[in-house]
Amino acid sequence: MGNCLFAGTRGRAGCGLRPTAAFRNCRRSPRRNGLAAVFLLVLESSLALVLLLSQLCWPQPASESINIQVQYDRSEGPIPPVWNYFGYDEPNYTYAPNGKKLLAELAAANEVPVYIRTHNLLTSGDGSASLKWGSTNVYAEDASGHPIYSWAILDRIFDTFQATGVKPLVEIGFMPEALSTHPEPYRHDFPRGRVNDIYRGWAYPPNDYRKWSELVFQFVRHLRERYGDAEVRTWLWEVWNEPDIGYWQGTPEEYFKLYDFSVEALLRALPQARIGGPDSTGPGNAKAAEFLRAFLEHCSHQKNYANGKVGSHLDFISFHPKGSPSWQGDHVQMGISRQLAAIEQGFRIVASFAEFRQTPIILGESDPEGCAACSAEKNPQNLYRNGPLYGAYSVEVLNCILALARAERVHVLGVVTWAFEFEDQAYFAGFRELASNGVDKPVLNAFRMLGLLGNQRVRVTSSGSLATEQIVRQGVREQPDIGAIATGKDGRLDILVWNYHDDDVPVSSAPINLVVTGLPATAKRALLEHFRVDSDHSDAFTAWKQMDSPQSPSDSQYLRLESAGRLQLLDSPAWVGMQKGGIQLHFLLPRQGLSLVRLSW
Repeated sequence: MGNCLFAGTRGRAGCGLRPTAAFRNCRRSPRRNGLAAVFLLVLESSLALVLLLSQLCWPQPASESINIQVQYDRSEGPIPPVWNYFGYDEPNYTYAPNGKKLLAELAAANEVPVYIRTHNLLTSGDGSASLKWGSTNVYAEDASGHPIYSWAILDRIFDTFQATGVKPLVEIGFMPEALSTHPEPYRHDFPRGRVNDIYRGWAYPPNDYRKWSELVFQFVRHLRERYGDAEVRTWLWEVWNEPDIGYWQGTPEEYFKLYDFSVEALLRALPQARIGGPDSTGPGNAKAAEFLRAFLEHCSHQKNYANGKVGSHLDFISFHPKGSPSWQGDHVQMGISRQLAAIEQGFRIVASFAEFRQTPIILGESDPEGCAACSAEKNPQNLYRNGPLYGAYSVEVLNCILALARAERVHVLGVVTWAFEFEDQAYFAGFRELASNGVDKPVLNAFRMLGLLGNQRVRVTSSGSLATEQIVRQGVREQPDIGAIATGKDGRLDILVWNYHDDDVPVSSAPINLVVTGLPATAKRALLEHFRVDSDHSDAFTAWKQMDSPQSPSDSQYLRLESAGRLQLLDSPAWVGMQKGGIQLHFLLPRQGLSLVRLSW
């Protein structure tokens, strides 16, 4: 849908805003000689053919425009950059070439620090990585049971964080083989077998909580000594991952005990540490909701296993909401309602504790579904991950998260997108990742757009937006949600517009009528930059398919893919005039498309 009839439009204004411009942009540009020149002249002189080609190049717009009104002079307070959090299972990918490249790109895309969360920081092994696996081998024991600490692999991970300019959200886990109550078998062999078969010796409680506590102390002290107080005080810390399901092969009480001993050791090594948990699964189901309540009850009113006092230290609260896409036989249908319902329920559980109503919340994994390392080969519902839909979905969810936080009066600190990159995998295999073999996917450009937003929200309304409550209860199954966020900062206005629907099917683009008022009366013109993510812009997947999907692209092909994966302008920057502090713009926005309109004066 929306692809041009002819090649060569990437990086331009799509197919233009008028049929004649559409035809000029969409036609081929060979050297005009002989019959080719005559043929082009005949085409250009034929109004019927021009209309036909322009209709094929652009899907027919809906009859009614979507009116988006931005009032620059009506501030709505700061907007927290909750989107600058990312995570992944495989810590050893961190220092792989593509891992370093991606971390640096994430840091460059945001003016505020980017936080990285990763599993397996304490897992035993030789440092080799595979899907849903990684290791550092920081802990072993000699024949007498005395600890042996080794920081070499761990240092490679954290040195890379430092070098690329990101900060860790340090996850304390998993259980070293020498400390596990059930050490064998220890390593899983995913993707052979089922996802639920991965929970081996690394997921069990410690055979000695005092030894575990000392490991945590030595781990944190080493990081503090290596990177310095000023740096590590800016980090975030948490204990384990999803202890309400197979990641923890113990009881809830045993996890609470692990949490208490871990916190005691962490604060002993770094008294200023900001620590959270329990990073349980999304509380949209009764079991997960009860676990979150029980954890908060333990931290507020129950006996601390490590020091015997009442309660446990808790600086932020974390849980993992997930959606549920499904394959409809010919297209993907996203399950946004499930994810948002879990978020709403989690917010309400936190708010129900007077002690924690103002405690920051981190959504430790917030994703369209649950398995980043499950490709689309056997899971066609994961096909959304390669194209623009993943980015549009992410923006839609983030906007709803901010709305739900306002409604429930809770404080969201961060939203972790559990997606990174996978080494030694096929190009665009349908993993939940930000880049494929070093080639950025459209979803990464959605996050680049978010990173361009300012820090102060200004009022914006859209005639095409749906109520948050409706999206939580029903998803986006009938009319699309065409919404916008607008921010102002230092002589600049940024407007992020999206056209989202749960069903990824071809439809006409939406005509957008964007009206901006309240701009400074002294400014007579503004520089307009219009960034776009859709199937024709900022989309390396489309470019890869146009190359016949090479699994071993040539050097020149790879450079073209890299270029196609960058955030692109819909058209060249241009000066536009202001009249009485106002500007009006018109453009088409495809389904699952994103536009970032920036005005500077």
